Amino acid sequence: MHILVVDDDPLAGEITAAYLEALGHEVVITPDAMEAVSQLDSTPDIELIVSDMHMPLIDGLALLEMLREQEVTLPFILLTGDAPPPRALDNPHLTACLQKDDNLDSTLAQAINHAFSH
Repeated sequence: MHILVVDDDPLAGEITAAYLEALGHEVVITPDAMEAVSQLDSTPDIELIVSDMHMPLIDGLALLEMLREQEVTLPFILLTGDAPPPRALDNPHLTACLQKDDNLDSTLAQAINHAFSH
């Protein structure tokens, strides 16, 4: 599966990509929301978006809302280094909100399986 990773921190993006590639997925990394939108336009086979929460200008939740307004309905997993904010947990368009911790590789795999098992 092709997955778009959006993270302004290059190292964090690479780590997330490595987890996903280890699961057999192909990954495209973008550093911000605007490049993510551009990548979605130019790469029609993307099936899932994994985005960091805290990014300059447009954060992960704002990106999700922007995509939903454009009728992009791809599953969307939000990653955060903090506890998930209430506005993320209450968002019906969000597939999952995961903490960037030592278990991210397994929780990410579980969230992806859950997203595509429905």
